[in-house]
Amino acid sequence: MQRAKISIIGAGNVGATTAHWCAVAELGDIVLLDIPETEGMPAGKALDLMQASPIFGFDADIRGTTRYDDTADSDVVVITAGIPRKPGMSRDDLLATNAKIVGSVTEQVRATSPSAVLIVVSNPLDAMAQRALEVTGFPSSRVVGQAGILDTARYRTFLAMELGVSVEDVAALLMGGHGDTMVPMPSCTSVGGIPVRRLLAEDRLQQIIERTRQGGSEIVGLLKQGSAYYAPAGATAQMVEAIVRDKKRLLPCAAYCDQEYGVGGYYVGVPVILGAGGVERIIELELEPQEQADFRHSVEAVRALVAAMQRLV
Repeated sequence: MQRAKISIIGAGNVGATTAHWCAVAELGDIVLLDIPETEGMPAGKALDLMQASPIFGFDADIRGTTRYDDTADSDVVVITAGIPRKPGMSRDDLLATNAKIVGSVTEQVRATSPSAVLIVVSNPLDAMAQRALEVTGFPSSRVVGQAGILDTARYRTFLAMELGVSVEDVAALLMGGHGDTMVPMPSCTSVGGIPVRRLLAEDRLQQIIERTRQGGSEIVGLLKQGSAYYAPAGATAQMVEAIVRDKKRLLPCAAYCDQEYGVGGYYVGVPVILGAGGVERIIELELEPQEQADFRHSVEAVRALVAAMQRLV
């Protein structure tokens, strides 16, 4: 059986760590690409990772390059390219520069891998996914953003830390935009099958929800330079796995919603079935009144962000 071809655009921390997780899980052969100015950097990281294969016992052909031709006919293309966040910088501050970068990248992807599923990781995520869709002209099912898996992982981590339980026992869901207006869903949160509100006081739960919303900023502030990459890369690799192995996972992802949830044609975090075709189905849930209000507020923030991007590009 032929291995899947996975191309990762952007060989920085998130891109290289995504390559690492994908290689260890034997999800396919990997091409790690960065801009020509980086010279041998992507090739060096790819070779270093390849040399770890005898130690961990994985088989994958891992190549680094600055040429898009080397990514041709990829099954999955992961876009991590863009400038990173800095302390005090919101995702919105990244808008103009990263919109241009993602536009340029997706033009190349459209030409070299016209049948690929695109996973957008670059921030501001929801707007960058919209940009990728507009530039490629791909079906919206084949352009999906990585956001909700990461945010949900942070939420689950904080809940497990608070309750002193295994993260494996915490099930949760987040919706909405990938940013300060994300919507953790207490109605869809449980620990070992027990609704979270039976285990935590409401005020403490809300504190954890707020920490989740600021999860990326918290790490940026601690690092001083750069931003999170282990968890974002792990979340991305989980999406790659769902696609290349056609696992039909129910995962929170940034998907293009038109009639769904009354969004009206924007990328926003919702539960989806993710498989070989990309977003194969959007799951519509009945939201509690407060969740519905928070979700609408988040969608409005995404609309404003996309409108600002479209003025800039």
